[in-house]
Amino acid sequence: MVGDSRHMRIGELSERTGTSRRLLRYYEEQGLIAPTRSANGYRDYDEANVDRVAQIRGLLDSGLPTRIIKQILPCLNQPRVIHFSDATPEMLATLEFELDRMTQRIRCLTRNRDAIAEYLAAVRTDEGREADDGHEAVVGVPARA
Repeated sequence: MVGDSRHMRIGELSERTGTSRRLLRYYEEQGLIAPTRSANGYRDYDEANVDRVAQIRGLLDSGLPTRIIKQILPCLNQPRVIHFSDATPEMLATLEFELDRMTQRIRCLTRNRDAIAEYLAAVRTDEGREADDGHEAVVGVPARA
């Protein structure tokens, strides 16, 4: 961020992102994040690293390996400015495969989300009816007569 001089140490970045310090150091070793170093050798992270770590975690959760993430990460913020001289056929095939896999996962997650939403709506409707009858609704337990 231009003009943003806010820096944090690894502990604060860890807390803000829910990512362990060990994992943040691993991301650094893999070249996924690049903190600056203070005069005493401490890692200093800027505000942009909070979003970057979230992006890395999302890509890892989707199944992409760190070697692919490292290659595509610089381009994700500006996809129309992608110039890859090192885009190998293997990397492109991996990305195609991962894109298909993510699409399937999104479909599955969407179905599960919709099923949970329907379940919650049904439970809430049933709870409303039970409350009107003066009986306590207990999910998953048949009502007593």
